Amino acid sequence: DTTAVDPITRDLYDAVESPPQAALSASLGCGNPTALIELVPGQDVLDLGSGGGLDVLLSARRVAPGGTVYGLDMTDEMLTLAERNRAEAGIDNARFIKGTIEDIPLPDAAVDVVISNCVINLSTDKDQALTEAHRVLRPGGRFAVSDIVLLRPLEPQWATVVELWTGCISGALTVDEYRSKLTASGFDNPTVEITRSYTDQDLAELADDLADSLPDGIGITDAITSLSGTFASAFIRADKTET
Repeated sequence: DTTAVDPITRDLYDAVESPPQAALSASLGCGNPTALIELVPGQDVLDLGSGGGLDVLLSARRVAPGGTVYGLDMTDEMLTLAERNRAEAGIDNARFIKGTIEDIPLPDAAVDVVISNCVINLSTDKDQALTEAHRVLRPGGRFAVSDIVLLRPLEPQWATVVELWTGCISGALTVDEYRSKLTASGFDNPTVEITRSYTDQDLAELADDLADSLPDGIGITDAITSLSGTFASAFIRADKTET
């Protein structure tokens, strides 16, 4: 159960939210995007990279009656798991669809809110992913995601470390880069709120996972020292202006 041991994914959801346990166990997020934004009945929501469906199911409770939450994922395995979790939770206003965040299979102006949880920074074309998020939002819609950001540029040797990619680190943008890309994609009022900076203590808990994937000549102690304070979890928000 990664939520119990991973310093990035644990303790993100309050017990009062009663998250479905199967979906919680499958979550590899770095935040709780459902806490970012007030959702109200009747709204339509899209979760980019929905995985086991945790944030979709929590959001679906909030937008009922009258609202629908779409969970977008590119893997059949996660879509099957999410649908099973939806059925077990007894939620009927959630829909899981297959596709990529760079080519969202929804029409223009389809949803009121776009959420995501530690997925956008894994995209190899973040500009296109953000442009697509803007496209599917209705005028007046809101973008509210949890993601990993860099507090300083990542040294080149770390970009090849596979475990860092799976941990949402190497693909992360700096705070300024994230704001700039949101603006370039058409969003207004972009903000990046740091919620947790990861320290050497956090990284030490990942030592066993990281050790086998480090570049030649770099030990785990050097890695922890170099990466401490480099990345953080953040809440990222932006608006699509009314037209």
